Amino acid sequence: MKKNVIIIGAAGRDFHNFNTYYRGNVNYNVVAFTAAQIPDIDGRAYPAVLAGEDLYPNGIPIVAEEDLPNLIKEKNIDDCVFSYSDVPYKRLMNISSIVNAAGANFILLGPNDTMVKSTKPVIAVVATRTGCGKSQTSRKVIEYLMEKGLKVIAIRHPMPYGDLAKQAVQRFATVEDLKKNECTVEEMEEYEPHVVRGNIIYAGVDYEAILRAAEKDPAGCDVILWDGGNNDFSFYKPDLTITVADPHRPGAELSYYPGEVNMRLADAIVINKMDSAYPEGIQTVRESIAKVNPKAQVIDAASPISVDNPEVIKGKRVLVVEDGPTLTHGEMKLGAGTIAARKFGAAEEVDPRPFVVGKLAETFKIYPNIGTLLPAMGYSKEQLKDLETTINNTDCDSVIIGTPIDLNRIINIKKPNTRVYYDLQEIGKPDLNDILGDFVKKFNL
Repeated sequence: MKKNVIIIGAAGRDFHNFNTYYRGNVNYNVVAFTAAQIPDIDGRAYPAVLAGEDLYPNGIPIVAEEDLPNLIKEKNIDDCVFSYSDVPYKRLMNISSIVNAAGANFILLGPNDTMVKSTKPVIAVVATRTGCGKSQTSRKVIEYLMEKGLKVIAIRHPMPYGDLAKQAVQRFATVEDLKKNECTVEEMEEYEPHVVRGNIIYAGVDYEAILRAAEKDPAGCDVILWDGGNNDFSFYKPDLTITVADPHRPGAELSYYPGEVNMRLADAIVINKMDSAYPEGIQTVRESIAKVNPKAQVIDAASPISVDNPEVIKGKRVLVVEDGPTLTHGEMKLGAGTIAARKFGAAEEVDPRPFVVGKLAETFKIYPNIGTLLPAMGYSKEQLKDLETTINNTDCDSVIIGTPIDLNRIINIKKPNTRVYYDLQEIGKPDLNDILGDFVKKFNL
């Protein structure tokens, strides 16, 4: 008899787990996906064209996670497969208890059943939490490989919040491609830093199809770089795993799922943000590495920041806009914008909460610990409009844009503003170039 399955997700790992383990498998019937973390992604369906029309002619419904207990009982569910990331162990086991109490098995699929093998060498850049600094680490890796004359194609962890069938395989080579594909702010935050540097990046829904397209990219491909999302582990079988850890959240590297998986899988671990972290936090991360993966090479690193115009900050009452996911499920209390405000002498960091409207007000209700920072939420046109209105309504002198994209390109900010930039800077030896030199020799690249 077929087993009835629910995949518990957030529009990313859940679809990948389905595609690699359940799609076309006649022993299982996936009844539904549940959705969490990301607003407004439930109430639609995983389309039949991606699910397999023979087994799922009507696609697979996506419902809210709060419906999970009733759905298990109503649909006689056997297995619930947890499939999203950046979750504290307490919350993970709370969901397991809900599932078990309703009568079903609670399952975590691992790398052997979900990683796709590439025909090209693969480097995976992953992390212990959202907002550790994977993006600047990925960019640095690509720079080093390009200096060695290699052609690198980046593949980004999924963020498919629109038309899933249209988003099955996406290729981004220019800023115009972002507009053409109607990218959300979160997507642009990850894709734009690559394309403005001349790098090609792929993303979408069907990650085996994406990998095969990237391997045959018309621009050429010597190496695949997996640019991870949240603290998820790689969708592809890596030949080199680089895990980024954050001393601003010491101890989280061993208390969040699946960040500890990445800590244990790592060939090299980058301790990032050492320029702005407390020594005690750095030492805690070092002790965690020594405890679970003492063979990993450890790279000390900073993420120094710069801004377009320091005068917009100095002595001013500033509104700080930060990367959205870093503040929400990443639970960070500061970001690049906050560091810039303090480095360049802002008189005050203005609290945006009295001025938030619409969907942004809902975000603060869901994540009340965000505090006096404004997350750059833009999963829909409505959210983007709410972000624009909130910024322009806030009683401040100027705005610091700490998110990695040019917000002025997509919303109309009527106040003086400046962007924050940050790149990875290794401290001492070993550095990433040392690690990559060994990688290049190993594969005769």
